[in-house]
Amino acid sequence: MILLDPDHIAALTANTAASRAAQEAGKRDPDHVPVVKFFNPVGAATWLVTELLEDGDTLFGLADFGFGCPELGYFSLNEISQIRLPFGLRIERDIGFDGIVPLSKWAETARAAGSIIHAQPLIRSVGREEWPARDGDKPSE
Repeated sequence: MILLDPDHIAALTANTAASRAAQEAGKRDPDHVPVVKFFNPVGAATWLVTELLEDGDTLFGLADFGFGCPELGYFSLNEISQIRLPFGLRIERDIGFDGIVPLSKWAETARAAGSIIHAQPLIRSVGREEWPARDGDKPSE
């Protein structure tokens, strides 16, 4: 499976450009809605991605390796794509994923719930209306 299709790349790089523009203007960094979710089909590792840097490899988002402490940070698309799992499986993209809310809400909920996997039903139950994007932010879907 190709982890990022052209639409994902366009949305992720647009988010990166918006974040850089905000930083350069001295404004608050936009709180982007995750564009894509990667997951381990035989384990707990999950990544929610909001940005793709100019190098085409470095991603920003929320990473959760199943240890109960999801963290915001940077990770490598190349490294994720090179992971080999049992039964010939690899890391996959959740084709039905909808980020629904900004990354900060995902991080807050995942930390409280112990994982992105446990946060997902909580976020779905509350939904977009309860956690709107911050002023001036547009969901990046």
